[in-house]
Amino acid sequence: MAAKKAKKPAKKPAAKKPAAKKPVKKAVAKKPAAKKAPAKKRKPNAAFMKPMSTSATLAAVIGSGAMPRTEVTSKLWAYIKKNNLQDKTNRRMINADDKLREVFGGKKQVSMFEMTKLVSKHLK
Repeated sequence: MAAKKAKKPAKKPAAKKPAAKKPVKKAVAKKPAAKKAPAKKRKPNAAFMKPMSTSATLAAVIGSGAMPRTEVTSKLWAYIKKNNLQDKTNRRMINADDKLREVFGGKKQVSMFEMTKLVSKHLK
């Protein structure tokens, strides 16, 4: 004869816990948003704004006269853009023409980061 399976006692349903009551928040009046102070205008660094004299070779490219480093850099970039001296494939490289080759120490091509280092040698 086949053995009968013993019946397992039925599990009692778990007793439900009463739902926890959420604390009631009191209505708080919102404060108007604080107005932000106007942004302070940055002051230029005095070292960059100090007029510096240019060498004769650099003056041939950007013009003579004492001018701050920031203006020297912007005039140099204006000269590069005007004469289309930026490399077509790698825009970080500057191809030197005859005037710039003297400033760059005889190099035909320099990176834009190396350019600032080479130009600083022509400033006093």
